[in-house]
Amino acid sequence: MKRHALWPTVSMLGLAVSAPGLAQEANPAEPAFSEQSGVSEQPATSEQPGTSEQTSARTEPADVMVVTASRTGTTVEDSPQTVRIITNEEIQQQLQVTTDSSQILSNLLPSYSPSRQKMSGSGETLRGRRPLILIDGIPQSNPLRPTGREAHTIDYSMVDHIEVIQGANATNGIGAAGGVINIITRRPEPGSFNQHVDVQMTTPTSQLKSETNSYKVNYGLSGNAGDFDYLFSVGYEDQGMFLDGDGDYIGVDNTQGDLMDSRSYDILGKLAYWIDDNQRLQFTVNHYDIEGNGDYVSVTGDRENGVPTTSESGTPEGDAPFNEVWTTGLSYDNYDLEGMHLSALAYYQDYQSLFGATDSGNFQDPSIAPDGTLYDQSMAETQKWGTKLSLTNDQLWDERLKITGGLDTMVDETEQYLWLTDRTYVPPIQYTDISPFLQFELRPVDSLLLSAGVRYEYAKLDIDSYRTVAANGGVDVEGGSPSFDETLFNFGAVWTPVENWNLFANYSEGFSVPDVGRALRGISEPGRSVDNFENLRPIVTDNIETGVRYEGDRLGAELSYYVSSSDFGDRVEEVNDAFVLKREETEIEGVEASVDYQFTSNHKGRLAYSYMDGRYDSDDNGSLDAKLNGLNVAPDRLIASWSARWTPEFTSFVQANYAFDKSFDEEEREFDGYLLVDAAVGYELPVGQVNVGVANLLDEDYVTYYSQSALVNDDRYFAGRGRTVTLGYSVDF
Repeated sequence: MKRHALWPTVSMLGLAVSAPGLAQEANPAEPAFSEQSGVSEQPATSEQPGTSEQTSARTEPADVMVVTASRTGTTVEDSPQTVRIITNEEIQQQLQVTTDSSQILSNLLPSYSPSRQKMSGSGETLRGRRPLILIDGIPQSNPLRPTGREAHTIDYSMVDHIEVIQGANATNGIGAAGGVINIITRRPEPGSFNQHVDVQMTTPTSQLKSETNSYKVNYGLSGNAGDFDYLFSVGYEDQGMFLDGDGDYIGVDNTQGDLMDSRSYDILGKLAYWIDDNQRLQFTVNHYDIEGNGDYVSVTGDRENGVPTTSESGTPEGDAPFNEVWTTGLSYDNYDLEGMHLSALAYYQDYQSLFGATDSGNFQDPSIAPDGTLYDQSMAETQKWGTKLSLTNDQLWDERLKITGGLDTMVDETEQYLWLTDRTYVPPIQYTDISPFLQFELRPVDSLLLSAGVRYEYAKLDIDSYRTVAANGGVDVEGGSPSFDETLFNFGAVWTPVENWNLFANYSEGFSVPDVGRALRGISEPGRSVDNFENLRPIVTDNIETGVRYEGDRLGAELSYYVSSSDFGDRVEEVNDAFVLKREETEIEGVEASVDYQFTSNHKGRLAYSYMDGRYDSDDNGSLDAKLNGLNVAPDRLIASWSARWTPEFTSFVQANYAFDKSFDEEEREFDGYLLVDAAVGYELPVGQVNVGVANLLDEDYVTYYSQSALVNDDRYFAGRGRTVTLGYSVDF
């Protein structure tokens, strides 16, 4: 099996905290089936995925890992844009030092914003724009009313690997302005019956007491019985209070929600049936729930004097914030339908997100509380269901031409209301989307791969008439059914002039809608109708990218340059402690680079860098005259990691993550960069394996990027987490 720099095998990663009871990386002796993203991960030969040499999807070895999120089953080296496969081994490494899913993504993707370390990831972007987050191809992002919690819809202990397509594209429909993050859940491992248990405890090093300790446990089983594959996994986590580098309590975000002082659980189940050797039917359900304990209140800091917000024991107003998500999918794959691959997915997602109580001016109503001290909290609810259908033929013109056609549909019903007073905040909205697409890949000569595609998006909003809250004038807004349609194109080329080297270039368009909920709740002019409300117009993001890749026996490297622009984009701005939607021309450009080197069979290093600059037209004169701030773009970052296997039993891993200083138009948002170093070691015992991980090894005392550069606010001037130690034990039986 040929190794690729961006898809390390087990032997390439020095630290591989394995969970044999649940599937890890694709087994060369077994077919590697990824979950639905419109096109399932196909068994493939080492020469070309999905060729006629494939005889049985159930028995053919899988020597090439394909990217299912591309919808065409492309490989990393054949992709005309930057693709990153985050392997299970990398995820297991990260889980030794953090369970924060945003932190894991940020540690592995330098163009992803540094984690806020909160339940809300609002402001966390990929290449300066919101990515579309999927679980097994099912959208988790809620484009009508983004809550910022889309990255917290699954426990990463349930995840096998993650496919990341960076940059705007329309391959998976609405919302992929910054790219696609497709989270592939664990799969049944070959064998009659396997079980796995993993327990861990995390504590800060500055104080050892019960309220600062965190605990996590995970149990899983999987196996095969005749034509059936099955998997069940359950995880539970109880997180204590976080301490900063000075040993002080970090401020709890009682409004947006927090990871500390919270409890969460996740239940994942899968049942698959092989109709025959090339047809597979699978049902998947995942339920994730995280809720604050409500035992602490924040103590406002002093930003001007560099004093972070802290916490003290107390009972916050209202009910504790929570996230509750059901994700359900039924998929069917036929890997040999007259030589073609048919893939179908039907899905349903139910999403509830409660925010904490606040006496914000947005909630005040003199008819309820004349003294202006009304506390309220908002609840966002979304139900979405849809289908993804695709058919791929890669045996045309002597297997030089691949054509994929498909149809995606989705219905999204969203509303946001005020929990304590039962007032409409965002009216019920129904969004209907129908999108047929065609994608072509042509290899006219062995050294050149050309791709092109077209996707038609038809979108319709159905909005009832409603009345805004008193803080926005209490005006009546006439409902309506505005509709939009866009035809989106993509073109790409990958040229391999000499062995091991390829050059790539790509143009792609992404389709999304603005934050419809924020736009509707912010209407303050009487007599408005949603049918002619300009702020509801969709966003088309153009992404141009070019780069070069090298893949050798030991060295793998990639360098790319991109420009992402939108003539009528959306930008969120903080105004008087409220976030307001702005529709303006925006442009983001950046450079990304990565180098992977296999020093020996047991030692491997990686170096990754991201530079990003974003601008917008602040006065609508056609000139990009202002800088996007930290609410929109990430800082420039450099990430280095080294993993090693010193003996068959002993492994180690270390990573350094440096965020460079960054300046913005507003001096008060200037970012003071910081360095975070994490390390972990693992030792295999006669029964099971023990791991010790240390996060923020140098005990860096810092204020998070979001708190420094996304907003100017004393209440949310939060420090980052100080040094912690995590002790874990796992066993398979």
